[in-house]
Amino acid sequence: MKKAVKIYEQGTHSWHVLTRDPDKRNDVIDTNEYVVSDGEHLLLTDPGGMEIFPAVFAALSEIVDPRHLRYIFASHQDPDIISSLALWLEVNPELRCYLSWLWGTFVTHFGGHEQTFISLPDEGSEISLGALRLQALPAHYLHSSGNFHLYDEVARILFSGDVGAAMLPGSADVFVRDFDEHIRHAKHFHQRWMGSQTAKLVWCERAAALKIDMLCPQHGAIYRGADVERFINWFSELPVGVLNTPR
Repeated sequence: MKKAVKIYEQGTHSWHVLTRDPDKRNDVIDTNEYVVSDGEHLLLTDPGGMEIFPAVFAALSEIVDPRHLRYIFASHQDPDIISSLALWLEVNPELRCYLSWLWGTFVTHFGGHEQTFISLPDEGSEISLGALRLQALPAHYLHSSGNFHLYDEVARILFSGDVGAAMLPGSADVFVRDFDEHIRHAKHFHQRWMGSQTAKLVWCERAAALKIDMLCPQHGAIYRGADVERFINWFSELPVGVLNTPR
């Protein structure tokens, strides 16, 4: 089952990761979800698919009343990102979902209506969460054509969606412990799923200019400290859009 692990706290401002699930079905991709809070103001990133909703709901319940969840941030439109939307709206019908404008009429197939979605323009925008000011940063074509990451300048945390993802065996640590060993599990994923060399380099330049203590992907372990710069440098040099990778 998933567990809620606190990765940052300063006063009322906190981040939790809802960890990978060792008990999940083998045919369901494993995911991380992150809860950003400022007191009673809560935002959940990429809440996952319908199949994992019970595990995510139970892990979230360890730290907050899920009925108080007000916002979802969806990095893009994939089912492992947001197909549980209808179930979250049953918990709170007033829930609002930040999402690229490109996917508003697509994600309604998972649930919700026009008022559910707060459309993000291509250039990104600021997201207010209590006293916090989070940044939705463009990450288009990595891998979705309408894709965003979420940056918390105070906590120095970047939620990076599929960038940084690694398909790890078993229930590995929350944090990357050995970069060289870890990155072997990230290479083929990035080569196949990241389709634009130009978009990759734009993202690397933007990320390198940010102050990032933790880079938090949707799949795999969290990069922190010097491993953040190691990842950005590794990614900048990696050929992407490559088909000859194993499944």
